[in-house]
Amino acid sequence: MADAVFDPPRNAWRVVRAEAAHVLVDAADYFGALRRAMLAARRRIVIVGWDVDSRTRLVGAEPPNDDLPEELGPFLTALVERTPDLRIKILVWKSPLFYTLDRQAEVEVVLQWGTPAAIEFAFDDELPSGSAQHQKIVVVDDAIAFSGGLDLTIRRWDTRDHDLDDARRVDPAGKPYPPFHDVQMAVTGEAAEAVAELVAERWRAATHETLQPLGRPALTAPKMGIAEPHFRDVSVAIARTMPSDSEEAGVREVEALFADMIDVAERAVYIENQFLTCLPVAERLVRRMLERPALEVLVVAPLKHHTWIEHTTMQNGRVRFIDVFRQAGLSDRIALLACEVGDDERREAKMIHAKVMIVDDRYLRVGSANLANRSMGADSECDLVVAAERPADRAMVRRIRDELIAEHCGCTVDVVGRAIDEKGSLLAAVAGAGKGCRLVDVDEEEATAVGMEWIADPDRPLTDIEPIAGLSGGRGRHQWRWLAAGALVIAVVLAGLAWRYSGAVGVADPRELANVMETFPGGVVGGVLVAGLFVLAGLVAFPVTLLIGATAIAFGAWPGLPYAAGGALASALTTYGIGRLIGPDVLRRRMGPRMTRLREAVSERGVLAVAGVRLLPVAPFSIVNLIAGAFRIPVVDYTVGTLLGLAPGLVLLTALGDRLVAAIREPTLWRVLLLVAVLVAWALTSFGLQVLISRWRRR
Repeated sequence: MADAVFDPPRNAWRVVRAEAAHVLVDAADYFGALRRAMLAARRRIVIVGWDVDSRTRLVGAEPPNDDLPEELGPFLTALVERTPDLRIKILVWKSPLFYTLDRQAEVEVVLQWGTPAAIEFAFDDELPSGSAQHQKIVVVDDAIAFSGGLDLTIRRWDTRDHDLDDARRVDPAGKPYPPFHDVQMAVTGEAAEAVAELVAERWRAATHETLQPLGRPALTAPKMGIAEPHFRDVSVAIARTMPSDSEEAGVREVEALFADMIDVAERAVYIENQFLTCLPVAERLVRRMLERPALEVLVVAPLKHHTWIEHTTMQNGRVRFIDVFRQAGLSDRIALLACEVGDDERREAKMIHAKVMIVDDRYLRVGSANLANRSMGADSECDLVVAAERPADRAMVRRIRDELIAEHCGCTVDVVGRAIDEKGSLLAAVAGAGKGCRLVDVDEEEATAVGMEWIADPDRPLTDIEPIAGLSGGRGRHQWRWLAAGALVIAVVLAGLAWRYSGAVGVADPRELANVMETFPGGVVGGVLVAGLFVLAGLVAFPVTLLIGATAIAFGAWPGLPYAAGGALASALTTYGIGRLIGPDVLRRRMGPRMTRLREAVSERGVLAVAGVRLLPVAPFSIVNLIAGAFRIPVVDYTVGTLLGLAPGLVLLTALGDRLVAAIREPTLWRVLLLVAVLVAWALTSFGLQVLISRWRRR
């Protein structure tokens, strides 16, 4: 059997039958098919992605004829308005700050607050440090699942023609972007239900909510927007990567299945991938090529890596990846090529974002996993692999491969097929082919090393990384801890410089707040006025820590401590009361599914839970207060827990508030060291109390 390579749970999560499977090449094909499938949805759509942008034009190569908006956000709104029973769930990776410039800043506001209640948006921040939610999946009614390399975001849409003058290939600001190539796979039947189960688990991990299976779905292939799928009744393996954490071991099915697919290759391995840094994959290919002298490897990748991080990390990895073949004397049997679009007067490199591997005519793989280290163990990934069991299926695998090559070469699929048959070589067939498009050699030099590769492209979460050779001269045993400490110091210094030189002071500066408080009289009246200021600030979710620091600056340790404690408690009780008044339904509408996770954190154990949330906050101060009130945590438990949880910060900030602000506004070495020492003391105190609370809970 052709699917003998599938060996769950070692190299696949599930091996299931797909009633239909279809490969969608480039975003115009995918977005068009997805739009048609969504139009047929009746019960639920689940979107899981690395990124989502409400401004994405969800259209195919031809304008839609359904009279609904083209942009994703308004389109989804129109869907739920016309289908009252339809529910839409959107889960997106909570990305680090340095990704935000390329993302829709207000996406949560637009998709959670600006849409009907039937649409719910949540960020996925449940992965370990340094890991990303990289799966790109949409499931419609548990009947059809789309998985691959394409997110529903901007700067992805393109047709298979990749016309340089296509006026539709622009971002929301009207700025053109380069030709873009990617691949998605659609599956139905048992395969779609399995992928639906996978995304339901991701949703549960991020929101603590359960999505119940919908039962045997009713969507058929024509309704899903694909009249003639490439495959019918085929075996599909679902391979995942899931990073390890403190509670569960990681899942590395993606890595294992790459190796096992390579081990059965006989004549040709065709790869499209954005990143090539995983040396074990290169070494596995070399080993198989030495075993099979006729085996060739064709790799299509981006011509250049464009961002600074990619250029200084992933490019070096790609150089080393290809060098594995050079050192083995196999350079004549592997080609690393990029695609250029245009003519002799004007050419532009096509962005290759796809994650495809085709082994002979036996296995067709489409997914989210790059041939990068982080896709093997650090990020969450999902790949679908079709096993061609019948002659017709094998012929279709060959045709899909040849169609991809033809797209990159600017010729027809028949031309590619004949060239391969006549020359008996995949590499010889593509050499020199192409008119409007063409494949060109990638000839690059290693970028200047900056020591960032182990951070940008780890093969496991950063918290699991062992000492890196050469770092700290080999003397340190826990480099990640030193890195975290160094990052904390850098962040403090940068914050201080920004505070001092950017002019961004105003109400965010504790000194300015303290100047206001210094006009207050002393005694009881002063305490009441401070409490009133805390309450007003809490209503707009102003950081309570800044208020405590300002109180310490204005009044000193005494009466600053009782003033700050009274003000924080007054603000906490006020927003608690508001939450109790408006109830959970209103909060759910504004906060989305993440409220379930916060509710569990606050309400599970009364006093101890509230104290724990205050010590290691999972949400802003005012948000926790609203949730505690909405779910009617007993007021005594809430009050005692709040005071217990705020105590370490209150004591430290009121005792050292003036000096801490000076360390930020006018940093010197000693002031920064003082600030770091206070933060460490605060963290250790909070951690110690958390340990005591945990032991108390177990007893």
